[in-house]
Parts: sequence; structure tokens; C-alpha cells
Amino acid sequence: MRRRVAQTILVLTVAAAIALGGCSGDKKAAPSTTENKLSGNPVEGGSIKVGISQDLDSLDPHKAVAAGTKEVLFNIYEGLVKPDKSGNLVEAVASSYEISDDARVYTFTLRDGVKFHNGNGVTVEDVKYSIDRCADTSNGDPLVSAYSIIDSVNILDDKTVEIRLKEPNTEFLAYMTTAIIPKDYDALETAPVGTGPFKFVSRSPQENVILEKNEDYWGEKAHLDKVEFKIVADADMLVTNLKGGSIDMAMRLTSGQAAELKSGFHIEEGTMNLVQALYLNNAVKPLDDEKVRKALSYAINPNEIMDIVSDGKGVRIGTSMYPGLKKYYDDEYASYYEQDYDKAKKLLKEAGYPDGFDLEITVSSADQPHVDTAQVIAEELKNIGVNVKIKPIEWESWLEDVYANHHYQSTVVGVDAANLSARAMLERFTTGNSGNFINFSDAEYDKIFKEAISATDEAKQTELYKQLEEILIDKAANVYIQDLANLVAVSDKYDGYVFYPLYVQDMSTIYMIE
Repeated sequence: MRRRVAQTILVLTVAAAIALGGCSGDKKAAPSTTENKLSGNPVEGGSIKVGISQDLDSLDPHKAVAAGTKEVLFNIYEGLVKPDKSGNLVEAVASSYEISDDARVYTFTLRDGVKFHNGNGVTVEDVKYSIDRCADTSNGDPLVSAYSIIDSVNILDDKTVEIRLKEPNTEFLAYMTTAIIPKDYDALETAPVGTGPFKFVSRSPQENVILEKNEDYWGEKAHLDKVEFKIVADADMLVTNLKGGSIDMAMRLTSGQAAELKSGFHIEEGTMNLVQALYLNNAVKPLDDEKVRKALSYAINPNEIMDIVSDGKGVRIGTSMYPGLKKYYDDEYASYYEQDYDKAKKLLKEAGYPDGFDLEITVSSADQPHVDTAQVIAEELKNIGVNVKIKPIEWESWLEDVYANHHYQSTVVGVDAANLSARAMLERFTTGNSGNFINFSDAEYDKIFKEAISATDEAKQTELYKQLEEILIDKAANVYIQDLANLVAVSDKYDGYVFYPLYVQDMSTIYMIE
């Protein structure tokens, strides 16, 4: 056995923050800083109101789908390990772990003194229950797809849990961020209980979620006493709410919105750690034709989209991998399709659409950057005879219609990684996967994916994952655009905001200042 105290899953360009890349002309990446830039002394206590665009789709951490939900639940729940701001997996509910040389046995020792928010201490039975729950296949696919390779979860003693896999998996530690919950606890949707730095207080659907400081937290305690996440579904009201004081902080602003906040706020700049694309339903006509999908890729200019939507901020990408997962990311993919209307028209003619066709883009009305992107795409596609109708819908409807039921033609959205692994980004495109909302199906892709997840040689595994990325772009599974700029407005009454290499909001680092 070999002991690993911490494992780096990725290397960021800047250790304490994610670089924000300008991808137009000769602009250089500008690192975001999270040092205290404001005058005044830190103050313990107080509260903050954070604007979010979507209501939570579930308070159950094992069943939540939306990235916006997971960024809130990050403050309530923890796994055996958790990510830090530099992209390392560090011990959380577990104090240490061991991975066998063949990467088939993962052994975790529980940390002393970790309590659930209900006051009960975390036990090995709770850990086994949480993992078994996510691995259960009695109702179909496991809640965590990677858990399909678990052979057994064994309690070795009152401090030690062993997970045995059916096959080697060097990435499995990244999935140990799965929330640990109390055994047989069945009230997660109404009274969630975790081990994180904040405790759940209340939820009013379509209105807010309120958290309070966990005074019994095992690690470094939060500075604030209370956090209220307020749903601001109307993107046009975001700046109004900030200026009016009904919210103190909001993420994912457009550059235009950020420019309106000249007084009383500071803007933190990073990226969202996701893949924004025009996602295409590969099972509906005419998008089931590869030539049509390639024509759309040649018609789109990501640089133009970024210039119009975010003043050139963001990082252009060309496949389903974002720059934060640096080991697997290759910026050469970004230029695979350069805008060429003649090529696009030729491909449409070969596919039997010489005069173009009608395309509907479904987009969540609460996500202004995606709405703005869809509008630019619509103008660009006019040049090849594709007539776009933008269909704005509420986020809950998007989750049901697009993600769950695949009742759509195309959509603009950002897809993130649930954890720090390439598998989290690429598994969804395997045939029949529950997260494969674009209905992509390719036998070679499925074959290489199986080889990649079972590879024990890191270099070979990375090579295989890049082959998968190349298939996605070569087949034009989607029209890839960017890792969006993340402009965060924070009232000057607060400081301490930290960017992570995942789609999360760590409220424990934020504090009030005098």
C-alpha cells in the first residue's frame, strides 16, 4: 500500500486563482487576484445576500443535477476528500487515505471529531451508507456513474472504510468528493444534514435558501454567521438588485452589467470552469447529419461571440474540456473550425440543404450570457441560410424538457465537471449514458472510453482522453465556444472571494470589513 496525503488532479496557471484569458487579438491572460484589495479590517460575523439565477433542483446532494445547485450545496456537504482552491484533493471527512499499487483498493481513515449538523458524529456506517446509496443500481443506473465499478464497501474497524473496485481506476479518488450523509436519513429534501462549514436553515422555493455558520465545524470556521442565496430569475433585474441593496453579491455577470457597478462594488474576474457550446441534439433532423453539424461549426466565430458578449473575456475552446483541467486540455483544438461561410454552405448543399433550414435554440431565460450568445449565433447563422428561432424557457423547464427528456433541437448552456477528472467531462457522451442529453453515439468513442477509465498508466490514460476529445470535435458533436468569463460583483462591505477550479461558491472564505 502507498499513502497519499494529497493528490493534485490538475495544475492551474495561477496557484491561488483561475486565469482569465482574453481570446481576441493579442490580449494576454489576466490573473484574477483574491487578496484583500480593500481598506478596512476584517470583521467576524455578519451576513450576506447572494443573488443566484436558478432555484435549486434538489437539496439531496446525490440527486442534484444543476451546477447552480451544486455551488450552493458545496457549503453544506463534504466528501471523504474535497477540492481546494488550487485544484488539489485534500482530506475532509477522512483524515488520510491509502491507494493500493494496482489502484483497485481505496482505504480511508475517518477524521476525529467530525459531526453532522444534527450534532451526531460521523461513523463508518454513515460513510458506507453514503457510498452504497450512490452505487445502488436497483432503480437503474447508479447515482454516481463511476460507482458502477465498486465491488464492495467494507468496514474494517470503527475508523476505517475500504472500497474495493472491480477493475483498476487511478481517477477514483476524484469521486470521493461525494457527500457523506447520515445513515438511513430520509429528510434530505426538506432538512438536509451535512458536515460542511454552513448548516441549512430554510428554503422558500423560487425565493431563497438560508444557511447559518456551523459552529461545530471540524476545520477552519466560516467568518459570516449567515448566508442567504436569493433567486433572481430575471437577469435584467440583477444590477438593480445589487444597486438597491437587496443582494450584496452576484456571479456570472455580463461585461455590460459589471460596467454599471462603478461605485460600491468590486469585480472579481475568473472563468466559470465549464464548456459553453451550442449543444446539438444528434438524434433529430437535420442535426443527425454530421455534415450539417460541421457546417454550423464553420459558421460560428467564438472570438466574435466573446467580443460582443463579454468584451473579449473568456477562453475559446474547441471540445468538451475546459482549461482548468490542464492535463487534458489542448488549446490547439480551439482553432479546429475557423469561420468559413463557403465551407459551411458547401457542406449544407452536400447534406441536401442548399437553402439552409430552420433551427430552434432553447435557452434558459435566467442565464443572460447564454441568451446573449444565442443571439449572436442567430446572426452568424443567417449567413449560411439557417434561420434561428430562440426559445427562452425557465430553468426548471430546461432541466425537464432539454436535459431529462431531450425534447429540443439545440441549446446554449455550459456543462461543467462534477469533480476534478476528465471522466466527469467525457463520460456523458457515451452511448446511452443518462447525462447524454445530446444523444451522441459513436462506437469508437465508447470503445476508447472503456480503455481510458481502466488504464493505469497516467500518460496512456491522458492520451486516450484526448482521443475522445478529438472524436467529439471531428464529429462536430456540438458547436464549441468558450469557457465563459466569470465576473463576480461583491459589495465593498465584503472581501475574501476565492475562485475554485470547479463550479462552486465557497462562502466560508468571505468576510465583512470595517
